[in-house]
Amino acid sequence: MSTYLSQVWQLLRNYVKGTRLQEMPKTTSPETEAVLPLRKSIKADKSVKFAQNNLQEDLWSQRLQKSLEKWAIPKSGLTSKIDEQTSGTLPSGFCFRVCARQMHEEIYDLLGNGALKPEIVNYLIELVVTGQKIRPELLFWRLEDFYRRWCQGEFIDGTPDENLPQKTRLKLAAQNIALGLRQVDIYTGLNVLILLLELHRYAQERDELKQKITFYPSAQPDTDNFFTSQLLRIINYSDALEIGNFSSIVGQFLKGGNFRSAYLGDANLTGADFSGADLSRAYLGDANLTGVNFSSANLSGANLGDANLSGANFSGANLSGADLSSTNLTGANLCCANLSRADLNRADLSSTNLSRADLSRADLSRADLSSTNLSHADLSNAILFGANLSEANLSSVSLSHADLCRADLSGADLSHAILNGTNLSDTILFSTNLSDAILIAADLSYAKLNGAKLNNARLNGAMFLGADLSGVDLSRVILNEADLSGVILNDADLSGADLTDAILFGTDLSYANLNSANLSGSNLSGAILNGADLSHSNLSYAILGGADLSDANMEKMTWGKKQQWEDVRGLETAVNVPEALKEELGLN
Repeated sequence: MSTYLSQVWQLLRNYVKGTRLQEMPKTTSPETEAVLPLRKSIKADKSVKFAQNNLQEDLWSQRLQKSLEKWAIPKSGLTSKIDEQTSGTLPSGFCFRVCARQMHEEIYDLLGNGALKPEIVNYLIELVVTGQKIRPELLFWRLEDFYRRWCQGEFIDGTPDENLPQKTRLKLAAQNIALGLRQVDIYTGLNVLILLLELHRYAQERDELKQKITFYPSAQPDTDNFFTSQLLRIINYSDALEIGNFSSIVGQFLKGGNFRSAYLGDANLTGADFSGADLSRAYLGDANLTGVNFSSANLSGANLGDANLSGANFSGANLSGADLSSTNLTGANLCCANLSRADLNRADLSSTNLSRADLSRADLSRADLSSTNLSHADLSNAILFGANLSEANLSSVSLSHADLCRADLSGADLSHAILNGTNLSDTILFSTNLSDAILIAADLSYAKLNGAKLNNARLNGAMFLGADLSGVDLSRVILNEADLSGVILNDADLSGADLTDAILFGTDLSYANLNSANLSGSNLSGAILNGADLSHSNLSYAILGGADLSDANMEKMTWGKKQQWEDVRGLETAVNVPEALKEELGLN
């Protein structure tokens, strides 16, 4: 005992001496150096206290390390039984040098006085497990058995003579450390949980340990796919002391954990780290998950309905088939996440990062995606009925065959987007950028396109029934075989546009810019072209019956040899009519 105390005293002297020497000015005389260590100051006292705390922590860490190693030592002659084990269960009749009762008491004494720090946990795993001083599966089996008993309240519900939390509390009180009975019990259980989570994460990266060490914090789900509620009870028990207690102690150690089918409804897990964790088919409805890290996590089939996920990180996460209806995802990061077939009905995704996310066949009906970054995302076959996508970044997005009926896309950037066969009927597209977009066979019936940019867009076979395109930039667009019947295109810029075989029956093109446009084979029956610029345009084989060309500019226009001009109105007031056409029509 005296040897041990002398070692402690020597360590303390070294700490104090080293701390004081660091505080000395570097330019001092030998005399001053000799005196300074003897001077007493407040700063020096604080340094001594800090050194003492560090010493106590180091000694405690060494003691915990030795105990972890000791708990995993089997009785002699039983090693062969371990080698024969392939599953993660302890062989029947297996005994250890330290009995269960003694180990449980030591666990409370060592872990009941505060939360484990990450650096301590890393130190223990490095020395005890990675250092191959023990069989990791043995330590895991013993700690898991303790954890199961603790979850069932076995220790805190013990009789006065057998109540381990109470015994530890009394020992701490003798050291002038005031902790309540529940505090001791919660610290102990959560610290064991942390060690089990770290052992699980360590084992899952090694093929030889994967089958032997698999930890389910909320208990292993049964074959009937029922939820497990063990972890939720622990969270609520921990938070009974202080809201957020569980998250602040264990939250950073949850990464890579196995929480499949866990029931965590209404849980407070603010700021927790679930990166790489398995939360498939878990229930997280109404939970507080603000700022949680779910990067690369598996949340397929999970239920997060009505949860608060603001500021959460889902980058690279698998959310396929997940229920995210009515969730708050404002400011969340969903970059490269898999949300295929996910339910995001009425979800708040404003200012969210969904770039390169997979949202194919997802339900985003009436979702708020305003100012959201969806660049290069896959929204093919998605349902966006009534969704708010105003000011959203949808550049290079895939929206083929998606339903955007009655959606608000005002001010959105859809440049280079693919919208083949997309339903954009009755959609608000005020000042929307659709330049270089592909809208082949898209339905734009009754869409509001005032101020939209469609230059260089491909609109082959698109439908514009009742749409308002007045003043819209449609320069160099491809509209061949598009149905523009009854569409308002007055003052629109269609210069260089391809309108071959387009249906423009009764379309209002008054004062539109059709310079160099290709209208060959189009149906312009009853179209209004008064004041339109048709210079250098191609009207070969176009049907012009009943069209109004009054005051139109027909300079260097091309027409077919068998062009039908009967019933065309306004030719007498058209300007720059080619001389050859005048002669053909007898207008000279």
